[in-house]
Amino acid sequence: MEWLLKSVIPRLQWPKPVFKSKRAITADEHAAILQREQNTERRDFYELLWHTGAAQSDGACLLAEDINWEARTICFTRKKLKTRGANLKPTLFRFSAEIEALLQRRPSSGPLFPYLCTVRANDRRQSFKQRCDGLGISGVSLPSYRYSWAERALKCGFPERFAQQGAGPQQQGGPPGIRQHAK
Repeated sequence: MEWLLKSVIPRLQWPKPVFKSKRAITADEHAAILQREQNTERRDFYELLWHTGAAQSDGACLLAEDINWEARTICFTRKKLKTRGANLKPTLFRFSAEIEALLQRRPSSGPLFPYLCTVRANDRRQSFKQRCDGLGISGVSLPSYRYSWAERALKCGFPERFAQQGAGPQQQGGPPGIRQHAK
């Protein structure tokens, strides 16, 4: 509706946007995707999204230099939020042994996912959708990994506000699991 002049139709009369339903990817669906994926870079990418809840562009553009092996942390700034000012703190994620094994398989300098960081976000989405369609999985997308991480964080007792922050800003209040618990 942005193409209409704001003076012609007042904002209060604009039609309400209808968002598609969003859901988290299940552990079984994730396992099926990993089992079928032949490309090791994509498999590691999906695994990283599962364990960290990173946004697809943030995960694809991670650098080996973003990893602090002594502190066992990954530090990066959300690409989506870079334009919102310098007062934003970068994401600091402590990683487990599973993530450590994944990171050790990736390059030791430069981009962790050399091919995927050059691919447009829409092409990564389309490729993931094709893999899901081939497995008969419907209703999930790459952001579903973020929702899944947030739901698992809540079930593990992670404070709700931190799970919401970890999932990042989403339309209509964040991932489905968090929206249900929001006060």
